[in-house]
Amino acid sequence: MKRHFDEELKKLNTDILKMATLAEEAIFKSIEALKNRDKELAQSVIHEDKKIDELELTVEETAIDLLALKQPLARDLRFITTGMKINAELERIADLAVNIAQRVLEIADKPILKPLIDIPKLTDIARKMVKEVIDAFVNSDENLAKKVILSDSEADNLRNLIQEELINDYMSKDASTATRAVPLLLIARHLERICDHATNIAEDVIYMVQAKVVKHHPEKLKNNK
Repeated sequence: MKRHFDEELKKLNTDILKMATLAEEAIFKSIEALKNRDKELAQSVIHEDKKIDELELTVEETAIDLLALKQPLARDLRFITTGMKINAELERIADLAVNIAQRVLEIADKPILKPLIDIPKLTDIARKMVKEVIDAFVNSDENLAKKVILSDSEADNLRNLIQEELINDYMSKDASTATRAVPLLLIARHLERICDHATNIAEDVIYMVQAKVVKHHPEKLKNNK
């Protein structure tokens, strides 16, 4: 009985890792589509989202079955409930990658507004945060989860920088640039939201490991109270 339960927990963990891999790939492909103005690649991100949606349902069903049939306690209970939350966050991250791909389709046939410098930087931060937070989950690494949370301010600052440049240097000076600037503004916003979801996962990981709620309590990141 215990062996079967452990196998089900392992399957849950494996499926969450698959979700994370697919979500991270979707982020990468959506920005590659932007950089290369590749409509076919953007369409593939949109099309492949169905796989992520199906996997999300599989993870949710596995977790619900474990909660209902096995009635786990303590650490196992926190692992399963955290897994359900992470599953939902990863699905939202993948949806944001789809949103980016849709914005790419809007501007792929238009002249490029400006060289892409800060958006790829923000993408690197987002992908790193997603990767590190999943590593934190797999390894029950509270310190790595804290690092992810503290990285979010860098993403916010870069998103603000992108926004200010597009508005002040382009749209306010030439309203005709709006059709090309607004999709870039939205892409930066989508990337920043991906970082927010990674932060949410990191907060859930800390709860899983320490049974400590740090959401809305940043002071708890600095101590073990």
